[in-house]
Parts: sequence; C-alpha cells; structure tokens
Amino acid sequence: MQNYNKTSTDFILLGLFPPSGIGLFLYILIVLIFLVALFGNLTMFLLICLDTHLHTPMYFLLSQLSLMDLTYISTIVPKMVSNYLFGNKSISFIGCGIQSFFFLTIAGTEGLLLVSMAYDRYVAICFPLHYPIRISRRVCVLMMTGSWIMGSINSCAHTTYALHIPYCRSRAINHFFCDVPAMLTLACMDTWVYEYTVFVSTSLFLLLPFTGIACSYGRVLLAVYRMRSAEGRKKAYSTCSAHLTVVTFYYAPFVYTYLRPRSLRSPAEDKALAVFYTILTLTLNPIIYSLRNKEVTGALRRVTQRICSKKI
Repeated sequence: MQNYNKTSTDFILLGLFPPSGIGLFLYILIVLIFLVALFGNLTMFLLICLDTHLHTPMYFLLSQLSLMDLTYISTIVPKMVSNYLFGNKSISFIGCGIQSFFFLTIAGTEGLLLVSMAYDRYVAICFPLHYPIRISRRVCVLMMTGSWIMGSINSCAHTTYALHIPYCRSRAINHFFCDVPAMLTLACMDTWVYEYTVFVSTSLFLLLPFTGIACSYGRVLLAVYRMRSAEGRKKAYSTCSAHLTVVTFYYAPFVYTYLRPRSLRSPAEDKALAVFYTILTLTLNPIIYSLRNKEVTGALRRVTQRICSKKI
C-alpha cells in the first residue's frame, strides 16, 4: 500500500475490491450493476420526457429522481472502477473535495425529494379533489428548487470543513470514495464538534424526513384500507409499496451509518452499507417503479412503437 505523509497533496482510496479473485468478481459485478443503473435511470428519464401520458407531478418528481441517481452513481463508481482497473488509487485533494461535494449534495437533495414524493402520494390519495391545487407544476418546481438549495448548503458546509482541517497521518482513506467521516480518521485534531454536526445534519436530512414519510404513508394506508373500490385499493397499494421500498433501501443504511458514534463503526461495515445507498438503491429505483407500474410499461410500449414506426 502506498504511504502518504503529511506533505502529500493527494489522498489514496483503499477501495472496495480485495486484491484476489473475489476482488475481480466484485469488480465485474459492480460494473454490470453500474451499467444497469445507467440504462434504467436514463430510460426512465427519457420515457417520462417523451410520453405525454406521464407529464404529471408524480412522474415529474420521478424523472428528477432518475436524473439525480444518474449523477449520484456517476460521482462514485467510475473513479472506483478506474482505480481498480489501472492500479492507481490516488485522488487529488481538490478531486476528493469535488467528489465529496457532489455526493453530499445529491444525497441530501434526494432525501428531501423522497419527502416530496411521499407528500405527492399523500395528497393524491387522502385529498384527491385538492390534488390539482396542492400539487401543481409550480409547487413541484419549488419543492425541487428548495431541495437542491438545502442539499447544496449542507454539502458546502461539510466539504469546506473537511478541506480545511489539518491531516497529519497517513493519507489512505479506508473507503471507496471520499466520505467525510472516513477522512476525519486521518485528522490530527479533535473532531468531536464536527461529529456532533454530522449527527444534527443526519437527523435533519434523513431521520426527520424518514419519520415524516412513515407517518404520511401510515395515513395513506389507512385511507386506502377504507376505499370501496378494489381496483383503486390495488393501484394505491402498488404505488405506495414501491415508494416505501425505495425509501427503506435508501434511508435505513444511511441512518444506521451516520447516527452511530465512531467507536461503534468499522471501515468494512461502513463500506458494505455504502454500497446500498451509493449503488444498489440507485439501480433498484427504476426497476421497482417500472416493473410494478402499468403506466410506465404502457409508456415504454407506446414510445417503442413510435420509434419503430418512424424507422419504417
């Protein structure tokens, strides 16, 4: 392993893949998952843009989720894969800051976006007559803009702190991306104040939104249970279960990772959990929303037929 001293301006990412046959297998698996995530999210985004039947607030928010996931996974995986492929695990000080900024921005923004999506389903099922007023295109744009602004401010604060603390130990980050808590283990100063801010930030961007989503879906499921139409109940259950699956896969590993004190965390466990919220969840999102949704499969069929008819 390359040894970085305090005079170096680069970090070294120890990565996810061990130097063995298992590492090669994991590398191939991650590349395949990455390609599936790119194809799935790009397809969902283009499908929602091209099919007018999907030009609704719910699918507008879903298109933004796909766009975020595309950016999210492209921030982490290409660097991790190239490091393993070329055997160069170093990342520049500025590059580490940029990766950390984009990761934290999209992570926080997506957490808030999932709240907007839950609110959309809550209003649609519990207050269907008020839906066109409460969830208009303007409201969706405002929710998205607010999410991006809050996520960017939070990310800027964390990244700025990480880039300004002194590092006097080895520059080897025991992770596969520039995760700020992993970087702090290399600092030569007491970071307990910052660890407290991480706890506050995680509570504001993850724990509170997750609690709000759980409460809203509790109300939604109660309203669905009281529906007289069996078809309406089935459709509502299908939509809500898809949203809850995405929410659980995204929030649970994040909250478990960042709300634990450093003494109870281990690098191996942190990396395993990070795979969920940086790779697997982003791959599952388009699969969950498309396979369980007749509107999406119908739109895919219409767009495919339209493209084929133009070629003929």
